[in-house]
Amino acid sequence: MMRILISNDDGIFAEGINTLAQVLADLGEVIVVAPDRNRSGASNSLTIDYPLRIRQQSNNKVAVQGTPVDCVHFALTEWLNERPDIVVTGINHGANLGDDVLYSGTVAAATEGYFLGVPAIAVSLVGDKHFDTAAQVVKVLIEKMINQPLATKKIINVNVPDVPFEQLKGWKITRLGARHRAVSMIKKTDPRGNPLYWLGPPGETQDAAAGTDFFAIEHGEVSITPLQVDLTAHDAIAGLESWMHVVEIR
Repeated sequence: MMRILISNDDGIFAEGINTLAQVLADLGEVIVVAPDRNRSGASNSLTIDYPLRIRQQSNNKVAVQGTPVDCVHFALTEWLNERPDIVVTGINHGANLGDDVLYSGTVAAATEGYFLGVPAIAVSLVGDKHFDTAAQVVKVLIEKMINQPLATKKIINVNVPDVPFEQLKGWKITRLGARHRAVSMIKKTDPRGNPLYWLGPPGETQDAAAGTDFFAIEHGEVSITPLQVDLTAHDAIAGLESWMHVVEIR
């Protein structure tokens, strides 16, 4: 029996996280530590300007007045007496494809689990209906990991088409695609005439070629993308060293 820590960025009352908790309960003990409200787009932010307040919903369910990363950090460094076997974040209400992973609180929460030494899966539903499908996908992946642990220690980012489980067209190991730049912000005016600005919709896809997460979802397949934390542009090191030799440093 496994110990599974679940978090998200849509909040503790979101349909996605509660569906996930119900389905994964078949595999063992499920602990839910999630934000007390929607914190989508929080990325890897930590709360450092005020203390975290928590509200325990039940023995294995805690709401945190903080970010998704706060939740996983709190659970693994303070609240849990025993380390979980895996951290699963989601089910996100909407895709986390391509550039989205840089902003996603769902992916960031999984990254925090990875930082603290626990295998991590982030899962997103590309839609808002078939959360049970995404939960079953995660269950299958965890069962596979039990029988044969992953050879690579990476964060696994999973995106699932919004269809019944039996209508999935397959499972693909993918790379991140990319979007065009975001469109302009949406300007509104409040009742007193002051300007308000809302974040605009994401840009259209720029790289959705075969092998990308965008391509897999477009063809009705589960996208499974291994992510790494090292942002070093290793292929640029030699060129940068060469450049440093010819420029004058003042």
